[in-house]
Amino acid sequence: MKVSTQNDPRKTLFSGLRVVSFCTLLSRVLGMVRDVGMAMLFGNSVVMDAFSIAFRIPNLARRLFGEGALTAAFLPAFLREKETQGIDSAWRLASAVLAVLAIVLAAGVIVTELFLWGLLQWGSSDTETVFLIKLIAIMLPYLVLICLAAQVSAILHGLNHFTLPALLPIILNIFWIAAIWLLAPQFASQSMQAIVISATIVGAGLLQFLAPLPQLYSLGFRFDKKWRFAQQQMKEMTTAMLPVIVGLSVTQLNTLADSLIAWSFSRPEWITEQTAASFFSRYPLEAGTASALYFGQRLYQFPLGMIGVALGTVLFPLLSRHAQQKNFDAFRDDLGLGLRLNFVIGIPASLGLMILAEPITRLLFQRGNFNQQDVLQTATIIRAYASAVWAYCTLLLLHRGFYALEDRMTPLKIGLGGVALNLFLNFTFIWHGGGAGLAWATAFTAMVQTIVCTWFLVLEIGGLNWNEISKTFLKSLLATILMGAACYATLFFVTDSEIEFAPQLAQVFLPITVAIGVYLTAAKLLGLQELGLLLQRKND
Repeated sequence: MKVSTQNDPRKTLFSGLRVVSFCTLLSRVLGMVRDVGMAMLFGNSVVMDAFSIAFRIPNLARRLFGEGALTAAFLPAFLREKETQGIDSAWRLASAVLAVLAIVLAAGVIVTELFLWGLLQWGSSDTETVFLIKLIAIMLPYLVLICLAAQVSAILHGLNHFTLPALLPIILNIFWIAAIWLLAPQFASQSMQAIVISATIVGAGLLQFLAPLPQLYSLGFRFDKKWRFAQQQMKEMTTAMLPVIVGLSVTQLNTLADSLIAWSFSRPEWITEQTAASFFSRYPLEAGTASALYFGQRLYQFPLGMIGVALGTVLFPLLSRHAQQKNFDAFRDDLGLGLRLNFVIGIPASLGLMILAEPITRLLFQRGNFNQQDVLQTATIIRAYASAVWAYCTLLLLHRGFYALEDRMTPLKIGLGGVALNLFLNFTFIWHGGGAGLAWATAFTAMVQTIVCTWFLVLEIGGLNWNEISKTFLKSLLATILMGAACYATLFFVTDSEIEFAPQLAQVFLPITVAIGVYLTAAKLLGLQELGLLLQRKND
């Protein structure tokens, strides 16, 4: 089937995809700058381990609400209310969601803060554990603020406004970078530096919530004090959202599980390597493993945000409209297009990141307290995660296909199976693979889930155009193999250096430049028209 962009929904899709992808790229670049600063300050250390775990808790909520569960449950209900009952009824529903979200999350944070205070008073006296609890307590309010910001963004998505929501993560990164280079150096201890950065993150969250409100009000939104009259819709949404939370959060829960296991099974810094040998069964992981996982996840999530999250964000409203209108031919066409776009970008992203894992890690992070051993530890983890970039991206899109059809139980069941599989593989792989074993477990789980989700979604919608999809997959794979060979060969002609910046820069950007050139040339020769759709600017 020849792809066309002549109908308005497709124009909106590609225009929105380019906007969100560009904003996401800008945010991810700033995110890399902040991570460079974090690596320079802390390296793969116990302080960084504690910070990475403390930040994951509100960040998990951000991913669930900002890129998943609430949006997946809210958007179909909002669009249905808007089309059947009018915009005023849709505003009332939006007001109800904001009110209930604020009340429930605030109450949850207060209860959790009290629990953490109790742990500090009567719980563990271990210095590292106490520090972790303090960081969690400081960053918990960010959970409320970022989830409210995500809900405002979801309303704007429902009205086909994507730019401002896509810019919100930039606020966090700017605040974070300022804290690293301006505030943290004012304190001598790493623990105080981590506390200052944590407090700054909360301040950024407040601005992230306030920033999109003027645009929302300019579109006609006013908080409806009669939001309680939307109780029935809220009840339906809550029922819909609970399975969505588990289904969409599987990758996030798996990475959180990786970090918690890394924290629990890592050898404390005060135990020497010789002493740890007699207790190897207890400490299969080195200190700093949670930090290495954090930096590894940050790097593989760069292409994930550019491809999977961006495409899912703009495609989900379109799929929801097709489902509401019972236009399943259009649903199959656009879902198939989304899968093909994922393959065209996701497959080369996976192989490229695997090949360049060590040079990229060295270029970005090897300075300050981040040493050569940290580079090797982090690079092995990046390779494992990178092997499944294509699967992570595809999984995000498949989940949105289910939720557009308002099928929440299928991804829920598959997600629960994925969590169980990941935990089993984690405890199997860490004894031989160390920290990389945790990453390989997550990657393999994502691949299995992608295959299973595809099978069940195809059964539900009555098939896909497998002829077009398989052609795109095979062409992308062939172009990627050629790209990978050229990229790998280029590495042999570039001088390696552990300390000089210019050779480090060349060892990353020369192979990338060659790889992009080879891939684009191969794609053109093979007739990969999907790549052209992403790059073209006409008829937007």
